[in-house]
Amino acid sequence: MSVNFELQAEPRADQGKGASRRLRRAGKLPAIVYGGGKDPVAITLDHNAVWLSLAHEAFYSHILTLKMDGKSERVILRDLQRHPVKQMVLHMDLQRVTDDQTLKVHVPLHFINEESCVGVKTGGGMISHQAVEVEVECLPKDLPEFIEVDVAALNVGDSLHLSQIRLPEGVSIVALAQGPDHDLPVVSVLKTRGGSSAEESEGEGEGEA
Repeated sequence: MSVNFELQAEPRADQGKGASRRLRRAGKLPAIVYGGGKDPVAITLDHNAVWLSLAHEAFYSHILTLKMDGKSERVILRDLQRHPVKQMVLHMDLQRVTDDQTLKVHVPLHFINEESCVGVKTGGGMISHQAVEVEVECLPKDLPEFIEVDVAALNVGDSLHLSQIRLPEGVSIVALAQGPDHDLPVVSVLKTRGGSSAEESEGEGEGEA
C-alpha cells in the first residue's frame, strides 16, 4: 500500500449529545474505536485533518494508524456520519485490526483500458458500470487499496461478473460465498443508438441503390 494515514486522537471522557456539540464547535470530531479484543474507547479527532483525509479514496479501505497517549493502533473506518447540509463529519466508528483476524472491507474498483475496449472502439458501444466497489474478505496483510477490472476484451452486449474479477492472492469476494445468484455484473458494454446497427443499415441502403 502506497499511502499512509495517521489519526491523532485524544481520549474522550464527556459523552452525550451536549458534549458532542461542544466538541464540534471546538473543531473536534467525536469518534469511537472498538474491537481487537479490547474495550471500546471514546475518542476525539481533529475534524479538519479527518476532512482532508476523506478526499482520498484510499482512506475508506485503507488500514489507518491511530495514535493516542504515545501508543499506536491499526484501525479501519467502519462508519461515518456526515451532516446532511454542512461540510462536516458528525461521528466516526473505527475498528481495531489484528493480524490473525480476517476483515470484510468495501474496496473500490478501478476500471482500466476503457478507451481501448473492443465494444467501444469498434462496436460503437458504451461502457456502463453496475458497481464501483466490492466487499472483500482477507487478512490485513492482503488488503488491497483497490482492485483493477480490465474491460479491454468486452464487446457490445458483454458483461463482466464478480467471478471474473482477477483478485490478489488471499482475497475473496464476500458475495460469491452466498451462491451463484450473487455473481452479479460489475460492468457491461451497451449498444448505443446510431451505433453499428445504424451504420449497417446505411450500408445496405447504398447496396440496393
